[in-house]
Amino acid sequence: MIRQHKLNLNMDEMRIWVDTDFGFDDLWALLVLKHFRTIVDGVSLVAGNTPLTQVISNAEASAKTFNLDWPMYAGADKPLQRDPETAECVLGRFGMQSRGLYLPYGTSHNSIQSKPAIDAMVTWLDNNDSHHIIALGPLTNLAQLITQQPELIKKITQITWLGGSIGRGNHSTFAEYNALADPEALSVVVRSNVPLKIVELELCRQVSFSEADMPIMQGPNQQLVADLLGGYLDIAIKRGRSVMSIYDPLAALAAIDNRLFEFVSAKLTVDTQQGAQYGRTVVDTSSKINTSKFEIALKVDVVKARQQCLAALVNV
Repeated sequence: MIRQHKLNLNMDEMRIWVDTDFGFDDLWALLVLKHFRTIVDGVSLVAGNTPLTQVISNAEASAKTFNLDWPMYAGADKPLQRDPETAECVLGRFGMQSRGLYLPYGTSHNSIQSKPAIDAMVTWLDNNDSHHIIALGPLTNLAQLITQQPELIKKITQITWLGGSIGRGNHSTFAEYNALADPEALSVVVRSNVPLKIVELELCRQVSFSEADMPIMQGPNQQLVADLLGGYLDIAIKRGRSVMSIYDPLAALAAIDNRLFEFVSAKLTVDTQQGAQYGRTVVDTSSKINTSKFEIALKVDVVKARQQCLAALVNV
């Protein structure tokens, strides 16, 4: 039996906020945080995988189903400048594929706070000393926060972002989805020089799972979780691949246990010019780079990372 445990890190001093567009792997990332008993001060929602209305529905249904008692706030419903572009063509209209059961939609759970996400994040930054943001979607909310409250940038200790690619893209030839969904927002965050750790697409492609890796679920939601995880794997299977990469959970894991990852200093630029390379991220890790503001994960303990991510789903 896999037991829930807390990592041997000084997590009591780590104040965490999650910014998410709440597809299945976003939910999975939140369950990783819960599995390791991470204290999450708040969750801000952003349009991305699906429109914001569905993101909110996913958040409400997940909070009720999995007892996520962290306050949640609705944020940006569209990118800073570009037209909205979802990932529904891959993830389906719910942002979560399934082999059977879906989240219990149709009932209002009233778990979204009335305060706007930006206002809630401002309050959070004002009231605590150490602020770590785990960003799992387009960076629209964070760009708005930085633009509207530039004096608070210095209070952000770290952003760990799942996004970008040092190689090929997944939503276009060159661009990873979270970057392409709002390149202008990513550019704002990068230019602010806030400490940014990046878990990018090529690293995530190293950590994958297959049908043989599917764990035996336990707990009250075992069938729901098995169906959602199976639906996630089916995204790859329907495209002729036997394995599916793990994305957002790796960013959560990197934030709370970076011993499994090797980060190096880097310089990051994003293409904001309309065209084939729109949203492309270019990372320079050459020896001439001497900065601690931007870091990118180049290596990961594949076996342990896969095991810890899957373990978080077993008994929820």
